[in-house]
Amino acid sequence: MAEKNKKPLIGLIGFSDGDPEVHEQLKDVVQKQVDVIYEELTKSGEVDVIVADSLVNSVESAKRLAEDLKCKGVDGTIFSYGVFAFPNFSAIAAKNGKGPFLLAANLNPDWPGMVSMLAAGGALSHIGIDHFRVAGDVRETEVLNKIIDFAKCSKVVSRLNGMKYGLIGGRSLGMYSATVDMQDWERNFGVDIEHIDQLEIVRRADNVSEEQVEKAFKWLTDNVGEIKYNGTSFTPEKLKTQIRHYEATKEIVKDNDLDFIGVKCHYEMSRHYCTQCLSAAFMNDPYDWDGPKKPVICACEADSDAALTMEILHLLTDDPVVFMDVRHYDKDYDVMVFCNCGSQSTYYAAASDDYKENLAKTTLYPALPIYAGGGCHVNLMTKPGKATIARLCRREGKYRMTIIPAEFVELPKEKMAETTEEWPHVFAKLPFDHSIFLDKFDANHCHAVYGDQVEKLKMICRMLNIDVDMMG
Repeated sequence: MAEKNKKPLIGLIGFSDGDPEVHEQLKDVVQKQVDVIYEELTKSGEVDVIVADSLVNSVESAKRLAEDLKCKGVDGTIFSYGVFAFPNFSAIAAKNGKGPFLLAANLNPDWPGMVSMLAAGGALSHIGIDHFRVAGDVRETEVLNKIIDFAKCSKVVSRLNGMKYGLIGGRSLGMYSATVDMQDWERNFGVDIEHIDQLEIVRRADNVSEEQVEKAFKWLTDNVGEIKYNGTSFTPEKLKTQIRHYEATKEIVKDNDLDFIGVKCHYEMSRHYCTQCLSAAFMNDPYDWDGPKKPVICACEADSDAALTMEILHLLTDDPVVFMDVRHYDKDYDVMVFCNCGSQSTYYAAASDDYKENLAKTTLYPALPIYAGGGCHVNLMTKPGKATIARLCRREGKYRMTIIPAEFVELPKEKMAETTEEWPHVFAKLPFDHSIFLDKFDANHCHAVYGDQVEKLKMICRMLNIDVDMMG
């Protein structure tokens, strides 16, 4: 799993007139537009930009410059129009360059950049190349933010392509919505699937050093708010077994060069060895007892569409992602209660960059008796804040993404005991009647990150050519 730059890397090409004499007269106008886009994106600190070596003013340069940016690994490409540029140049660049593509024109009455953008857009539409457009002064916040959003969404789609997902175990608890077709993922998302037996976790766990186990055990003991040992199914030794399983899972990810994973758990692991809750929590966290780290998306119950949804949200925000069960509707507080049997990132307990704050609000409870292998469940209540819920679903094999704006709220701690106190809880207000959600949502799991990510998720879906099911 190679570490990549978190920022989007975007290519930028300026398009000019195809007549050599006219190009010489107008090239400074075209270059100025390119320079302003580059300067503003660089100044934002959110996007890295590679500018083409020269301006496009011929069929040859259109192909050569587009191919060059593609070879440099850009996530997407901006076509800049300051004057009228021959539309066939844009078509050739798009056919040979790295999409997604954004056509950008300044609102300048002195020069027909907007005319050029529309002519180029028409050319791309004629040959079936979807694209995005923005018109206006990039020095204005609204225009700049549209370009930054395009860059962030391009990064998600580009980085997803070529990833490897580790499916550890098979279908859990008979869930159709959790299983996927390898060919569908390769065709739709460019993601490869590596199947790994859960026995690998057990085998590798035996090889974890005592020194590492003791280090982790002390760190958890010192920092977790409360650890509720019961003397039977959840003891210090059983917690150490879960630590070993987590360390083994990390090793599997590293040795197999995996980008994100799903772990079956039920019932082979949870009934005969231990629950994988600790692994799910800390794989998704931006830290563990070894210090800060990159979250590795891990979905409970080998829910592969969950894992893919979570990876998209993680690539978009760089944050951990919530994994949750749709459990209950609380009419007294008018909230949906999301309560998952496994775990979610402990980051969401306080949403703090300081792990101590998050873990102080985390409790390790004994696993329920149904999970006879023992170990802990990782309990927390998600910190309040605006959030976006999402889930990739399928209807007759065709993918779509359900997107829901939401507000996470805090309720009295006793409310967690009304469902399953031992499990992590999210209490969420939805902007529509809960019955719509229960009537139309096509999975028992859904996923979330903080912030309003709705429009960016819509753009990602368009780039991936999948439908959007917008709720609320």
